[in-house]
Amino acid sequence: MVAGALAAMAAGASAQTNLAIYGIVDAGIVWDKNVTSADKTWRLESGQHSGSRLGFRGTEDLGGGLTASFTLENGFNVDTGTLGQGGRIFGRQAWVGLNGGFGSVKLGRQQTPVYNALLAVDPFAINLAGNAQRLFGGGLYFSDPFLRTDNTISYATPNIAGFTGTLGYGFGEVAGDRSLQRQLVAGASYVNGPVNVQLAYHDANTATLPAASPFLGTGIADLKTAFLGGTFDFGIAKAHLAFAKTDVDQAGGTLNQHSWLVGASAKAGSGTVLASFIRNDVRDIAAGQSDQVALGYIQPLSKRTNIYTSLSYTDNDPAVRVNAFANGERGRLFNVGVRHQF
Repeated sequence: MVAGALAAMAAGASAQTNLAIYGIVDAGIVWDKNVTSADKTWRLESGQHSGSRLGFRGTEDLGGGLTASFTLENGFNVDTGTLGQGGRIFGRQAWVGLNGGFGSVKLGRQQTPVYNALLAVDPFAINLAGNAQRLFGGGLYFSDPFLRTDNTISYATPNIAGFTGTLGYGFGEVAGDRSLQRQLVAGASYVNGPVNVQLAYHDANTATLPAASPFLGTGIADLKTAFLGGTFDFGIAKAHLAFAKTDVDQAGGTLNQHSWLVGASAKAGSGTVLASFIRNDVRDIAAGQSDQVALGYIQPLSKRTNIYTSLSYTDNDPAVRVNAFANGERGRLFNVGVRHQF
């Protein structure tokens, strides 16, 4: 009798609670060539199609239409076995939240609306050699704060006829000045049938620029970016379009950048061919532009495993730079690898 009662309780708990372990293991061979200096490099790198990760997500039905949820997602480098995202244990995502008819509220380290919008629009899905992160915002889309925000509370609306919206605030946590290092994020999307439209905004106050940031070098800056993009699926092929305006304010002045993407993806047998052209136009302090053309291919081997390859060509004007290529340099980047999802 007691055993039966315990079994019933366990069955009820399992019906209300869900826990999943998931991940991606991705590694590829990378070749890059600086056309200007003729330098070449071969290497093995993690996450050339999608960042390698191990994640835990769960939900609990609290009754009355209210659900608790969480995600803890670790990023790692499969080529060396080390942690990604600067050695954080859960550097990709770490948040807890509540969901209901009102929408959802999350607290913790989260992906930004800009990251999610670019991921939905870029035919190279952010990581392949032709990805838009390498040029958009002069390469600033390739790093925090535009990828993920710490100490963030966000609200997402429910899906209303294909429309969803997101608002978020990242606490700066600086004593004596609540505006220092604070972040404001917002996003909106419309997904219905063949149409996918993405709008995102990010304002990072007194952010620390990454070491690889172009133009003004490292240091502190106020960063603002607005992104608009979309795709249209014609069935046999999909069109990809995007535009972003990014401002970098430093003591040395303001750098204004406009970024464009025109791309396509199309079925080729059981695989998919990818192509794009991207331009980042730099204004004000260092006028000039960087262009990138890219071609790629993804071949599924099963529902969870695929192989991939991509090739990009980047051309920097003398006054500007993106990626690892310096001002005025031209370079090629190639990768080929395998990705497994579980």
